[in-house]
Amino acid sequence: MLRITDARSGETVDAAPVRRGLTRVEAHVTDPGPGALRVLLVADLLVRTLELGGTPVWGLLTEAPGQPADPGLPALRAAGAALGMRPFEDSRDIGLGLGEVQVVHVAAEGAETPDGVRVADAPVHLDGAGGTAFPDPARDPAAVRLALLSPPRDAPARLDTAVLDAAHDTLVRWRRAVAGWAAHPSRPVPDAMRTRLRSAWEDDLDVPEVLRVLALVEGTGGLADGARFETYAYADRLLGLDLTLGVGAGA
Repeated sequence: MLRITDARSGETVDAAPVRRGLTRVEAHVTDPGPGALRVLLVADLLVRTLELGGTPVWGLLTEAPGQPADPGLPALRAAGAALGMRPFEDSRDIGLGLGEVQVVHVAAEGAETPDGVRVADAPVHLDGAGGTAFPDPARDPAAVRLALLSPPRDAPARLDTAVLDAAHDTLVRWRRAVAGWAAHPSRPVPDAMRTRLRSAWEDDLDVPEVLRVLALVEGTGGLADGARFETYAYADRLLGLDLTLGVGAGA
């Protein structure tokens, strides 16, 4: 079961205290820039993790209270969709969901949110400085997603050229490897790797540890290629990086 650090109390709590009870994940944005994109990404990870654990989830996108509809929100939604995020409903004029037992608020550090469990995200810097624009749309969106996934959630993320180039190179290498492994007979995800992956993403959304496990799987000798493929495909249910994109395409 997913355990998450509540930014209000500093304590670790169950993200879904009732496994089959509806959990609302509410992403709060104050300005639709790169920081808001990270908020949306963390909310997307929460939704994915809860769904992997069998919990029904309702994802909402909320603007700052008392503010008119921000004209930048369509761009934020489009950027989120490009990065493989699930669509989030507009929270305006929406009350409690039927059977809702938990609300998890996702917001930038220092942002105000209603009462409830709160997940805080560190800021995003473009080219080594603050910025309000989204990353270069010419970039592979999955590389941008990987760059945002790589640092811990409570550490600032940088989307400079070096970081994005490194993410792109890793993504190309992994997709090429996955396509090659797919040509071999399938093998189950090794129990030890499955346990490490689930333990990582259920431990306060420790995505950097998930990425370290994939690097280990890539470099460990004696592991069947079919098992490597299944491990990457399994982890990608959380990561959303389209790691199997090259399968069957001669990659």
